[in-house]
Amino acid sequence: MPPRSRTPARRRRRRLFASSVLLIALSAGGLALYLNRHETPAAEPPPPPEQAGTPILDAARARAGLDRLPVAWNRNWETYERNAFGPGWSGRGGEPALTGGCTAREQVMKRDLTETRVGDSNSCLVLSGTLDDPYTGERIPYDRFASSEIEIDHVVALGDAWRSGASQWKPEQRQTFANDVGNLLAVEKQANQEKGSKSPDQWQPREAYRCEYARRWVSVKERWGLSVQPTEKSALVDMLDTCAPPANR
Repeated sequence: MPPRSRTPARRRRRRLFASSVLLIALSAGGLALYLNRHETPAAEPPPPPEQAGTPILDAARARAGLDRLPVAWNRNWETYERNAFGPGWSGRGGEPALTGGCTAREQVMKRDLTETRVGDSNSCLVLSGTLDDPYTGERIPYDRFASSEIEIDHVVALGDAWRSGASQWKPEQRQTFANDVGNLLAVEKQANQEKGSKSPDQWQPREAYRCEYARRWVSVKERWGLSVQPTEKSALVDMLDTCAPPANR
């Protein structure tokens, strides 16, 4: 039997069906492409500060950063414990090594002391040197094998950080904060002990260092998302006012 001839109506129906299938396929693909392009990415937490330490803002950026800090009264002060921030620098080990293999304490000693002599087999170990103390202005010799008048200070003390937000952090984040060398300074022992965990409305270094101290304080609090108390903010404003104005260009 000879094949049936296709009428114009049959051919039109077949073309219409094929076009419909193609349109559906293209629509599905286009929808998928649209969704892929417009899908809202999941929010990611900000990266922790580099092991090189929190960068210190200049005076203008510190003023702007201070205005951005949340203002709140301290909280959870009664639950603070030093070991919530990981092991201290007892000399018995356990401290994390930063980039280059040195601990935070060793890195700060190498950074802040001058005329340093380091170990032959361990270049992280400072055997001797001299500190121009930023808090008092005194010049202090250092000898690893003698009683030292030098200590490493957390500018924003761990206790202050705990009261201004760190009590809500995970232990790993608190340990990273404790070893943020941007928040660490080699200073004169007595000044460090007098400062303790006081905020700038309770304790300040010598006048010549107040600008840099406030810049460092604000830099750390902004980088780590910590709050300031109203009286603390007022003191920081006054300290930043001691910064020299930028040179005219």
